[in-house]
Amino acid sequence: MDWVIVEYFLLGIVLGGVGGVFGIGGGLLAIPALVWLGMPQAMAQGTALVMIAPNVLLGFIRYKQRNPIELETGAVLGCCALVTSYCAARLVIGLPSATLQGIFAVFLVVLAFLVFNSGRGLSAESQSVVLPPVWLPALGVVSGICAGVFTVGGGLVVVPALIRWFGVKKQTIAQGLGLATVVPGSFASLYAYSAAGKVDWHIGVPLACGGILSVSYGVALAHALPERLLRLAFCGLLCTTAVMLW
Repeated sequence: MDWVIVEYFLLGIVLGGVGGVFGIGGGLLAIPALVWLGMPQAMAQGTALVMIAPNVLLGFIRYKQRNPIELETGAVLGCCALVTSYCAARLVIGLPSATLQGIFAVFLVVLAFLVFNSGRGLSAESQSVVLPPVWLPALGVVSGICAGVFTVGGGLVVVPALIRWFGVKKQTIAQGLGLATVVPGSFASLYAYSAAGKVDWHIGVPLACGGILSVSYGVALAHALPERLLRLAFCGLLCTTAVMLW
C-alpha cells in the first residue's frame, strides 16, 4: 500500500470538513499545507484545485438543500467569474513562488478584516449601503480575478460583500452563494494550471477523494453553529493561515 496516498486521503478528509463549515472547499488550508511540505506556491495552488473543484460543487449542493439560495443570483456571479478566473490564472502561474506566497498572505489578512466587519451588517437595523442587483456582475468579475490568482479567493470575497453590500442577512446563505460563484471558475482555473504543468495529480486525487467524503458533514456543522461564532471562527482561520504562509 502506498502510505503517501493514504496520508493525503486522510488530510483531504480533514480539509474537506473544514471547507464545508466555511464554504471554501478546503483549499484555504490545503495550499499552505502543501507549501509546508516543500511544494512551490503555484504547484500547491494547482494541486489544491483538484480537491477544491469537486468539493465546492458538492458543498454548494448541500448548502442549496438547506437554504433558499437564488439560483439566478448564483448563475450571474458564477458566469462572470468564469472568464476572469481563467485569464487571471494564466497570468500568475509564472510569478516567483515567494512573491505569490506573500501576496496570498496579505490577501487573507484583508479578507479577515472584511469578514469581521461584515457582521455589523447582520445586527444593524439598516445598512448604510445596499447595492442593487445590477452590481452583481462586477462582484463576479472581482471574485473570478481573486479565484484565478489565489485559487481560493473568489468565495472569500463574495461572502462578506454579499452580507455587507447586498443585504444578505444570513451567513450560510452568503456562503452558499459564494460556492456557486466559484464552481465554474474552479474548474477553469484547474484546466489552466494543469495545462501549465502545475498540478500534481498523484497528491491532488487522494485529497479530493477524502474531501468529498467529509464536506457534507462540514456543511451540517456550519448550520448548527451560531452565526457570530461561525463568523469569528472564519476570521481566525484566515489569520492563522496568513501567519502560516509568512
